[in-house]
Amino acid sequence: MKKLLTLALALLMIFALVACNGDGTTPAPDATPTEPAGDTTPDPGPEGPENPDPTTDDGTFEIALITDLGTIDDKSFNQGSWEGVVAYAVENGITYKYFQPAAQSDDAYLNAIDLAVQSGAKIVVTPGFLFEVPIFQAQELFPEVKFVLLDGSPNNGDWDNFEGKVGDNTVSVLYAEEQSGFLAGYAAVKDGYTKLGFMGGMAVPAVKRFGHGYVQGAEYAAAEMGLEAGAVTIDYFYTGTFEPSADIVTRAAAWYSDGVEVIFSCGGGIYLSIVQAAEAAGAVVIGVDVDQSAESETIITSAMKLLTKSVYDCLAAFYADEFPGGLTLIFAADNDGVGLPMETSKFNTFTQADYDAVYAALVSGEIVVDNNSEIDADAIPVELVSLNFLT
Repeated sequence: MKKLLTLALALLMIFALVACNGDGTTPAPDATPTEPAGDTTPDPGPEGPENPDPTTDDGTFEIALITDLGTIDDKSFNQGSWEGVVAYAVENGITYKYFQPAAQSDDAYLNAIDLAVQSGAKIVVTPGFLFEVPIFQAQELFPEVKFVLLDGSPNNGDWDNFEGKVGDNTVSVLYAEEQSGFLAGYAAVKDGYTKLGFMGGMAVPAVKRFGHGYVQGAEYAAAEMGLEAGAVTIDYFYTGTFEPSADIVTRAAAWYSDGVEVIFSCGGGIYLSIVQAAEAAGAVVIGVDVDQSAESETIITSAMKLLTKSVYDCLAAFYADEFPGGLTLIFAADNDGVGLPMETSKFNTFTQADYDAVYAALVSGEIVVDNNSEIDADAIPVELVSLNFLT
C-alpha cells in the first residue's frame, strides 16, 4: 500500500442516485449470502493453501462483498473484485462471503450491507459507483465496520444539497481509466488497425474517461507513426445501458459491415452483443475492466482496472492495521493499477517491448492523458484522428 498515491478527492457523478430511506437496520430477506463460485476462485498455486470453508461453524464470516449489477461471475466488475477477496481470504485462511441484492436500489444495497454486518463482517467491499449513497449511510450506521468503495465516493445523492464524505472507516478507490483507455487505443493503432470504434454503456465519468483516453491513445500512436490526418477514424457511441441487447448487436454489425475493424466495448454486459457481431463479421473487440480474452477469440485485449489487486491491497492494509480510512486512493500506471493483459492479448505486431515503453512513459509523466469527463468526446483536441461522435 506504500505504493498507492493517496489523493483527497470529491467525486461528482453526472447523474443523481436516489437517497436511501429508513434506518437500514432490517435485513432484506432476499439478500441471501451465497457460497463462493468455484470458477471465480484463483488458483493459489501448487504450494498454496487449500480453499478454506468460507464461513465458521456458526455461519459468520469476516470479509463480505456486495455485488453490483449482474452476477458474481460477470467477467467484469463484480468478478474482478470478488477474485481479490477470494485471493486474500484463501491465502490467509480468513472467512468470506458475497451477497447479491435482489434489486438495484439504495435500500436493497444498504439492507444487504446490514445483513453482512449482522453476520459478522468486519470489512465490506462494494464494487461500483451505485454504492455511493448506501456507503454514505452505512459508514455512519456501522462505525465499527470498514468499507471499501470501488469506483465511487460516498455522497448523499442530493444534488441540490450535496454532501460528500469519505468516512474514517471507509476508503474510496478510483482508477485512471483514461490511462487504460489510452493504452488500448495506442496499441490498436500501433498494431495496424486504423478504423476503430468505441461503444460505451452510459456516459458516466468512468466510461467517458475510458473513451477519451482511447481517442488520445490512437492520436498519439498516429503521430508516432507519421500517419496523415484522417488516416485513423473512430466511430463513437453510448448505448445507454450496461446490458446486452439486440439493438447493440445490430449497430455493431453495421459498423463492422461499414469497415470498422475493432470496437472497444466499454460497458459491462454490452460486450456480449458486440462479441456476437464480431464473431459473425470476422472482426475483433477490445474488452474492459478485466481480462475478457477467455470469453471469445475476437477479444484481442482488454483495457483493465486491476480490481483484484486493489481489493487485495485494501484487505492487506486492513489486516495490517494500516487501513487508509478517510482517503481516496487512485490506482494508475504509477502503482500498477491499470493496464493491458499482454500475456493473453492477440496482437499482430504490437510487442511487449512496445507496451513496456509506452507504459513507462505514463509512469514517468512523459505522457499525460487528459481525464476531463465534463466534456464530450468530440471536444477532445485531435489533429490526425477523424472522430465520428454519434448521438
